[in-house]
Amino acid sequence: QVQVVESGGGLVQTGGSLRLSCQVSGSIFGIKTMAWYRQAPGKEREPVASIIGGGGTSYDDSVLYRFTISRDMTKNTVYLQMNSLKPDDTGVYYCKIRSSNGPYDYWGQGIQVTVSS
Repeated sequence: QVQVVESGGGLVQTGGSLRLSCQVSGSIFGIKTMAWYRQAPGKEREPVASIIGGGGTSYDDSVLYRFTISRDMTKNTVYLQMNSLKPDDTGVYYCKIRSSNGPYDYWGQGIQVTVSS
């Protein structure tokens, strides 16, 4: 069974920073992609950033140059460093892991990020 656990969310003022972590554990064949999504109140879940097996990264335009996705494969952990936070960044942030076989997607339970104005 695969477990995906996010941590690091919370309340921060506009302009502040937070670092999210997502650790994967359990029987996963291999990791193809690690990604962060977010869901703002009343909106659909949307992709924020992703990192592929070769290390390439992609970002939504709304977070480009403010957020940085990184990983530590020795710990099966992906991070999201969020700087210059804005109230529009408020939402529940989810980690998604796509396995190399299948492929299969595994989601974390989500973690709240609130940016106050």
